[in-house]
Amino acid sequence: MKVGILGATGAVGQKFIRLLQGHPWFEIEALGASERSAGKKYKDAANWIEDVVLPDYVKEMTVKTCEPSEFSEVDFVFSGLDSSVAGVIEKAFASAGIPVISNAKNYRQDPTVPLLIPEINPDHTELIKTQTFTKDGSGWIVTNPNCVAVPLAISLKPLYDAFGIEALILTTMQAVSGAGYPGVASLDILGNVIPFISGEEPKVGPETRKLLSTLEGATLAKPHFPVQATATRVPTINGHMISVTAKLENPPANVEELKAAYNDWKNPIADLDLPFSPKKLYKLHEEEQYPQPRLHADAENGMQLHIGRLRKAEVFDVSFMAMAHNTIRGAAGGAILNAELLVKKGFLK
Repeated sequence: MKVGILGATGAVGQKFIRLLQGHPWFEIEALGASERSAGKKYKDAANWIEDVVLPDYVKEMTVKTCEPSEFSEVDFVFSGLDSSVAGVIEKAFASAGIPVISNAKNYRQDPTVPLLIPEINPDHTELIKTQTFTKDGSGWIVTNPNCVAVPLAISLKPLYDAFGIEALILTTMQAVSGAGYPGVASLDILGNVIPFISGEEPKVGPETRKLLSTLEGATLAKPHFPVQATATRVPTINGHMISVTAKLENPPANVEELKAAYNDWKNPIADLDLPFSPKKLYKLHEEEQYPQPRLHADAENGMQLHIGRLRKAEVFDVSFMAMAHNTIRGAAGGAILNAELLVKKGFLK
């Protein structure tokens, strides 16, 4: 399938380019960016920040403006656009009959737009049928969640299914790559921790609840548990870590029951053979010093979720550390997996 990338010169757009190289189903056909980049060759328009060499097949591609008429040859687009412009542009593409798989926040809470993690809520793709961007349903939007809501929701799903959730308290330790480029000033973050990330904390609760919602007909029945989140920035490069303490509706008797919830959980997309799906979604670390971003963020091509320090809690019921690669599992890689699922479900043809 021929794909376009919106926001192709930015950090997320670059990650899309890197991850799509050699993809068995998708081929990059068009790259879009701002007017200051449009008309230039990609190698001249982008400040390439990935830690691999810029792929030859995109170097000479001419960057286009983010207008649907410039993407007439694509089957769908990935959007790595900044939220300041994503709302209008993504709507224009969907209204022109071009499906959009977005990394931006603008449509995440739209009741007709799936906020999708394929292993957690694949049935939410049915919401696409309720969208009205085009009369024939050819144009639609699907979003992937915030880069913290992704590992949080994945880490909670087996516990939610087995025991129910009443309340959450969590602190994130978010890598600098999550701030994009140029990101956090070096004199602010080196040897330091910043205890606040603007705009992050309000996203965590609503997105996690939507991800864990039950699809009832054409609407979502959302859980109501409260979430107290503290978002911090730490001097790691990749891999967002979360310290989670949860109050459960039906607490287990011991830690072995907690471990069993993960080990016995059935992955609903395990048999679909999606190229970006990790062979093993959960890695439970027995060693108390694990997981660590530097050691584990790239496991399973950056798509695995790591759980460590799983234990009964003195306050509430269970406490653990969760970690995943923020720009792969929590951004571009997650969006590519969304596209693969949508192919299998027949929404992308």
